[in-house]
Amino acid sequence: MKLLRVGTAGAERPALLDQDGVLRDLSAIVPDIDGALLSDASALDRVRAAVGAGVLPALDPAGLRIGPPVGRIGKVVCIGLNYHDHAAETGQATPDEPVVFLKAPDTVVGPNDTVLVPRASRKTDWEVELAVVIGRTARYVESAEAALSHVAGYAVAHDVSEREWQIERGGTWDKGKNCETFNPLGPWLVTADEVPDPQALSLKLWVNGELKQDGSTSDQIFPVGEVVRYVSQFMTLYPGDIINTGTPAGVAMGQPEPKPFLRGGDVVELEVEGLGRQRQELKDA
Repeated sequence: MKLLRVGTAGAERPALLDQDGVLRDLSAIVPDIDGALLSDASALDRVRAAVGAGVLPALDPAGLRIGPPVGRIGKVVCIGLNYHDHAAETGQATPDEPVVFLKAPDTVVGPNDTVLVPRASRKTDWEVELAVVIGRTARYVESAEAALSHVAGYAVAHDVSEREWQIERGGTWDKGKNCETFNPLGPWLVTADEVPDPQALSLKLWVNGELKQDGSTSDQIFPVGEVVRYVSQFMTLYPGDIINTGTPAGVAMGQPEPKPFLRGGDVVELEVEGLGRQRQELKDA
């Protein structure tokens, strides 16, 4: 299923994109798409039954904002340097263990919402990523194979980053990762049963129409199952939590000088195979 949330920010309602590409209203079936729904097999079965019965009313998508596909996110866990080619382009060694950092849930916005370039930013960068959405509590998971059973589905994430603040200003990466609007998510949450192999997905990103990133999740150093297993050793993952699993080569930081960091007025488009497409116009904060 392709689950999404539509409406004004903070007042989104649950919806579904059916096999014919028709947007369907789920608000009479479930209150929201969140951890409570994703962990409730019976509720998901009701949604599937309603789809099969053809009783869900259609929505007119014209002028309808698409919000983040998951509401009430508990935490956003991110994995850095998780592609061989990205580690190489930044001149860093392949990590022996996943590099883990956090983004605040309030960085998450809709897939087509405006992204703000922070005041005094000189090195705002792009990163297309495969996002994992947790559907079952994961605590000390024993194997990568078992970890996949804790995944509700997948989505497109844009891990926007301010590289000067992330790398050059000392301390942790948090300053460069948690700026307002720095995690567009969606358009859809595609349930795991429709993504048979998360290690075989292409990822692409364009800036002002120019292709910048063109990679595949097959190049991940730590695949999805191992990422979930690893993170569960250090923190409990709850339904509705998000894991951004890293980005392939092609970010601005890895380009020759002068590096083409983002500025107000730029347009970024990105997609992950089978998971939909995002488009953001950047604006100076």
